[in-house]
Amino acid sequence: MSKAKRIFFVTDERDFSDKLFLSGLRKRIKGLIKLGHDTHIFNYRRAFLQAGPVMSRKFARRLCKKRVVDPLLNKQVKDYAPDIIHVDFANYLNAETIMLMREAAPKAVFVGTDGDPWPGLHKERMEVAAKLDLMMATFEGQWLDSYKELGIKTSFMPNMCDPDIDHRYEVAQKWKTDILFTGQAKFKRKRYPTDDTRYHVLSRLVDMKNCTLYGCLDRPRIGGINYLYAISGARIGLSVNVANDIRLYHSDRLTHYLACGTFVLAKRVPCSELLFKDGVHLRYFDTVEEFFDLANWYLSHEAERKRIADAGMKRIHEEFNCVKMAGYILDLMEKGSYSAPWSSS
Repeated sequence: MSKAKRIFFVTDERDFSDKLFLSGLRKRIKGLIKLGHDTHIFNYRRAFLQAGPVMSRKFARRLCKKRVVDPLLNKQVKDYAPDIIHVDFANYLNAETIMLMREAAPKAVFVGTDGDPWPGLHKERMEVAAKLDLMMATFEGQWLDSYKELGIKTSFMPNMCDPDIDHRYEVAQKWKTDILFTGQAKFKRKRYPTDDTRYHVLSRLVDMKNCTLYGCLDRPRIGGINYLYAISGARIGLSVNVANDIRLYHSDRLTHYLACGTFVLAKRVPCSELLFKDGVHLRYFDTVEEFFDLANWYLSHEAERKRIADAGMKRIHEEFNCVKMAGYILDLMEKGSYSAPWSSS
């Protein structure tokens, strides 16, 4: 980059959540700071909580947004004079809020990031995105097309890792297991048209010995540093999305598992090989039965399992670390494009 940038983040962080090590925001910020840029965070959610004690009522939240939160946000934008404003999709942050910030920082580039499935089903999110200059997403295909149809610039940008934190840990015996999965079994069909593959795999794993599930099928959730310990102690990590027909889309679960050094069996999605090669960095499966066949084989062939796990960890630490990814993001905003192994393969 030609000079150090000031980058203003408008976020919806749940500060006291156990998902602190899952936060993509902290990784983006760390990468940008390591590259020599300055960052400032405005937590839109926290601003409502600080503004008054009656925020459980919708009319009060709307009133507070107009009279307190948005004016406070605008003042901080003016005071910071950012080069870039990075917008997360916070509750009650709408297109009007974006236009107010544009008045406060008319020269700033406005950028959004999305990693959530089915973006086109979220009306307010699309209205906010339409007021931005650039949308980055961890998917391509029909989901990214939802943003392209708004007439704004779009780009695929995969999930990133922080090798300082996301790595293989030496763990106690209590964390060791053959197969691990963390997350929901499925979404409600009334909300999202979820692929059943995940549920069918998990419904068999739940009754198998030495398989550990967290956050689904009546199993407790796991978070904080214990989340990374659990991944480090697993011989196999299951990565399967709620939708598996979207080009290049993998949830950040895949990134966490690879970075913490477990051997990953991942449901294949279109163009998966551009990111990670089958048999080199992980193994892909297409059907429920293929998953169990591969799991049984690699549990019986430790050297091969360990070789692929090590190669996957090396790949993601080198190519998807937060510093390199922050550089891609800045190239995209300054030059209009970026060059990466997955875009040039």
